[in-house]
Amino acid sequence: MQIALRVEKSDPPSDIDACEAAARACVGLIVEAERRAAAPLAESDEAVVDTSWLEAVDAWRGIAIRKIVRRARGKRWDDAQTVPGFTCTQGRAEARAFVPAPVKPLPPELAKMQVEGTALPEGESTTENAMVTVRISPLVEMTSGKTAAQCAHAAQRAWEAMTPDERSRWANDGHRVRVVRDTEAAWAAHAGRVSIIDAGFTELEGQHETTRANW
Repeated sequence: MQIALRVEKSDPPSDIDACEAAARACVGLIVEAERRAAAPLAESDEAVVDTSWLEAVDAWRGIAIRKIVRRARGKRWDDAQTVPGFTCTQGRAEARAFVPAPVKPLPPELAKMQVEGTALPEGESTTENAMVTVRISPLVEMTSGKTAAQCAHAAQRAWEAMTPDERSRWANDGHRVRVVRDTEAAWAAHAGRVSIIDAGFTELEGQHETTRANW
């Protein structure tokens, strides 16, 4: 899954806002894929369900849940809105999760975006009373883009682990997520109902636990 963060030069979002936006966009896309497959897109006798998004999501989930976080600004961000996906705004951040597709060839709107070296100013969450909390490990160092991907992993796995009632309550809350950058003491004290172990393909050497989610 490709995820784009809107990062304007003059007014970039904080890293935590970006992580929360990416997490919500990822879950929002999965939920939208299921909605499209369950209900007609138009109210008419000829209306049909659209299973294409869900088929792509299911194929991706059946292999791996790798996420690549890119950044864009200005016209490139606007152009990205034409690629099928789901956009979420959180605080001062905007993120768009795109319907999973092969890495090559990428749509030109995505191929033009930058991937490596996304470094956003540090911030703290302003999200209160969210149903889901994602905690970032203090034991590994990651770029802002990598951290956003790991938070999206945690949010997705939380959604997958929820009961139907929990999913409904989270949907009613707009799939809001509170992202916390833990201290070592807090990390040791709070186990996660969901734990994300990075495979070590990018940035990190070897497998490391990167994020946890609770609800």
